[in-house]
Amino acid sequence: MLLAGKTVIVSGVGPGLGHRVASSVVRDGGHAVLGARTAANLARSAAEIDPEGRHTAHLSTDITDEAQCEALAALAVERFGGIDAVVHVAAWDSYFGGLQDADFATWQSVIDVNLLGTLRMTRACLPALKERGGSVVVIGTQSAVAAPSQVRQAAYAASKGALTSAMYSLARELGPDRIRVNTVLPGWMWGPPVQAYVRFAADSEGVPESEVLARLTERMALPELATDGDVADAVTFLASDRARAITGQSLLVNAGELMH
Repeated sequence: MLLAGKTVIVSGVGPGLGHRVASSVVRDGGHAVLGARTAANLARSAAEIDPEGRHTAHLSTDITDEAQCEALAALAVERFGGIDAVVHVAAWDSYFGGLQDADFATWQSVIDVNLLGTLRMTRACLPALKERGGSVVVIGTQSAVAAPSQVRQAAYAASKGALTSAMYSLARELGPDRIRVNTVLPGWMWGPPVQAYVRFAADSEGVPESEVLARLTERMALPELATDGDVADAVTFLASDRARAITGQSLLVNAGELMH
């Protein structure tokens, strides 16, 4: 029970990774406070994770709004007495393209969500985190350090790269308060978004889904994709006291596709 008695805020809870992280928090003995923009997704996720409602709370939250970030932090303190960790899953990852076709107004919006939104949510949690020490875990992306050949998401990668750089500064700044800050960098991750990509690519090319999947896994040391659950397990470890001496680190969870 890595998180027994711990309270963890999870932003960006939808049908994919955010849900799996919140589920892992409760599975490992913690309380999960769920935030996302869509209230129906939050209610559905909480009901599936914790049918009796004893270990979850949720509030519709747009991380581009500072007051809403503060309200989610306040809910965690009111319901469970404090905050031990915050996990940042919320992100805008659906804008595709590179430099030549860039709409920089959209780039600014992506950065406002992925970089500044994460920092807003972190700052809202600081008063409670300082009381106990704790952990901030940022979900980044492997594409911030090695662009994939299959898709182009320059704005998303750039915003997450900036967030990883910010993580190093936060680890130094918040370390004296016993607050650890780390980043998890998933690669191709088997869950709803990648499943949809595999179906789309297979239909578009008129090939079996297994062929598309084989192209994704051929460069990996392990012959399968990491899953949402694999990434969630890495997150709960970093949120736990088992990682009490780990801060300012980026952990690749990618089945060995990229190593360093």
